[in-house]
Amino acid sequence: MSGISYMTQEGYDKLKHDLEHLKSVGRDEAAKAIAEAREKGDLSENAEYDAAKNAQGMLEYKINEMEKAMASARVITEGELDNSKVTVLANVKILNKKVNKELTYKLVSESEADLKALKISVNSPIGQGLLGKKVGDEAKIITPAGEFIFEILDISF
Repeated sequence: MSGISYMTQEGYDKLKHDLEHLKSVGRDEAAKAIAEAREKGDLSENAEYDAAKNAQGMLEYKINEMEKAMASARVITEGELDNSKVTVLANVKILNKKVNKELTYKLVSESEADLKALKISVNSPIGQGLLGKKVGDEAKIITPAGEFIFEILDISF
């Protein structure tokens, strides 16, 4: 991750909790899995040992990525932001011109994104296309699903 990652206090606290869980419980479970596989004999032909070592490597990679995210995180509150244009943490009401349907999304950091909760990452194609736009502006956005034109109807926090 490069640059500053803006997130809510709630998102930062969740990331911190998840990281601590992986460092304690996750590492303990990985060590136990390796120890159990080691007890089964010859390590050169032990698929369980290889799988446990690979799982440990993936766990350490995930811990490293989460630590990078926390190091570059800046917690912001909605009161610090200007609602005259679309920014991170903004609730953006848009009109999809293609299907004439209104949607409201909240733009959040990548680690807080949850499409089911209508929270999209500012790094996603739609998030990038909406950033900096004002009420009444149109955003032409190219996504993997095709090209969309959204009109910004409202910006709130």
